[in-house]
Amino acid sequence: MKIILTQEVSGLGTPGDIVEVKNGYGRNYLLPQGFAIAWTKGAEKQVTVIKRARSAREIRDLGHANEVKAQIEGLKVNLKARAGDGGRLFGSVTPAEVVEAVKAAGGPSLDRRRLELPGHIKSTGSYPVSIKLHPEVTAKFNLNVTPS
Repeated sequence: MKIILTQEVSGLGTPGDIVEVKNGYGRNYLLPQGFAIAWTKGAEKQVTVIKRARSAREIRDLGHANEVKAQIEGLKVNLKARAGDGGRLFGSVTPAEVVEAVKAAGGPSLDRRRLELPGHIKSTGSYPVSIKLHPEVTAKFNLNVTPS
């Protein structure tokens, strides 16, 4: 089955890529989750629109990725969250909240889907967080979760 990816799928490709997958994987997982659209003859226009949007959002090249990495790794990122007794949070920290905390600390705006959290963050403390900026560049920083 030929499909066009609309989001990054690890081990498969990036948005706008045309890939061949098994019928069940495409029909039962990729299409219903919105990770891909079915390939048709008229899909060429959709592929160009997806690639254009991705290039506007994406880190331009390796040099730019290294600049952003240096900027991120120099930040002190603090996130205030509602917590109860013993530092246990009400809920957990989401990638969107981490991206907002990075922006509030003076960092660049990031794509929350490229963020790699160390599991579910459900208590206060310091956590190592990494973000994949480029296929060859990964930035790491510490996230300090404090009670509000």
